[in-house]
Amino acid sequence: MFALMLWPVAVALALWIALALAFWSRAVAAVDAMLRGTPVVEWMFAVAPLAAIGAQLGWILLALLFVPLVVITATLIIGVFAMPVMVNHVAERDYPRLARRQGGGAAGSAWNGLVASLWFAAAVAVSLPLWLAPPLWPALPALLLGYLNYRMFPYDALAEHASGNELTQILRQDRAPLFVLGLIVALAGHVPLLGFFAPLYGGLAFIHYGLARLEGLRAAPIEGVARRVEE
Repeated sequence: MFALMLWPVAVALALWIALALAFWSRAVAAVDAMLRGTPVVEWMFAVAPLAAIGAQLGWILLALLFVPLVVITATLIIGVFAMPVMVNHVAERDYPRLARRQGGGAAGSAWNGLVASLWFAAAVAVSLPLWLAPPLWPALPALLLGYLNYRMFPYDALAEHASGNELTQILRQDRAPLFVLGLIVALAGHVPLLGFFAPLYGGLAFIHYGLARLEGLRAAPIEGVARRVEE
């Protein structure tokens, strides 16, 4: 489990450091060009104390995006490659009698991750201008990361043990609590240093939630039969 804490974050960090070294100047220039002329930036240049910030806005925004990008990439790596190992570890230790009905698989996990990533990228692109509004800046990244966690982790947590019908039922019925859990994990990602490992903790949290929920779902019909027999 300790190795799982390190290698997805290390790979994601190395990838984005390499991309930053190769493309940082061009990325800053592109962001500056995209923002130049917008009402918020023009207002910043008109206010003397904010003019210096406006001149470096592209650099500042990319620096602020660096940690979320590392966390997002680590989330995708964990979702596709590390979650099966984590699920096996948790299931063998805490849910040894839970039958494995394999309602999902590697192909389904990869497709789920791709769709989640595309929706997340579209949401980021649409909401990016709003990130300049001070009241929205802290909330939008957390909501978007919470959405990504909600779309990524539940499927992988349940794919090995749930049947296809059970997987669909839990993902539909538990949308609200799963999104809240994803949001909590996203907020944990803002904790300095520990935030890099939020995807691992998030994966474990979703595994425990999903397997416990599945265990309760399967126990419900048995409990219902037992009550009818007693009556």
